[in-house]
Amino acid sequence: MNRLFGSSKKTPKPTLNDAIASTDLRVDAIEVKIKKLDAELTRYRDQLRKVGSGPGKKAIEQRALRVLKQKRGYEAQRDHLQQQSFNMEQAQMTTENLRGVMATVDAMQTANKELKRQYKNINVDKIDQLQDEMEDLLAQANEVQETLGRSYDLPDDVDEEDLAAGDAWI
Repeated sequence: MNRLFGSSKKTPKPTLNDAIASTDLRVDAIEVKIKKLDAELTRYRDQLRKVGSGPGKKAIEQRALRVLKQKRGYEAQRDHLQQQSFNMEQAQMTTENLRGVMATVDAMQTANKELKRQYKNINVDKIDQLQDEMEDLLAQANEVQETLGRSYDLPDDVDEEDLAAGDAWI
């Protein structure tokens, strides 16, 4: 009936994760086949040890060669699928890294806008004036401290000889 009226459902395109999972499942299925062929090869090897020379041995060798060719074909297919999976994983990591970069750039743009907005509220001339006022106030505070720290009873004309003689201490 879908041929007459068409199908209304469109299946979504597979994601990279879906493709990787599908490829990994195929690799696992091939691994199972390779293990079966390994068991068969082991059985043929045991049979070859027991059988003497003759037509029976040649038949077993031919079957073993056929199984070995199958195994190598499956191994090549497995290696190819594993490489595909690896390539898809690399593409996925690159995509995730690009998303991170884009998020970082967006954050930097937002911060840049905020900094520009904040700097509009800052008047450099006022800051310079405030610094000058603070410098003047600190200078005045130092003058007050010096004035308060003066000594009242020491004569100004004391020299080193008087100090050595001890006369200035009395």
